[in-house]
Amino acid sequence: MAHKKVNLPQKTCPVCQRPFTWRKKWEKDWEQVIYCSERCRRSKDNRKSE
Repeated sequence: MAHKKVNLPQKTCPVCQRPFTWRKKWEKDWEQVIYCSERCRRSKDNRKSE
């Protein structure tokens, strides 16, 4: 039977304004995760100047 992931924490990306959900690879540093993807992390400076 498949495992349901309904109770995972979520955050909103400040760049794209989309919600993103906790991932296993972020287990140890979820508090420091700010962006949903590498693409948003790289474009953070571009968004501020618009």
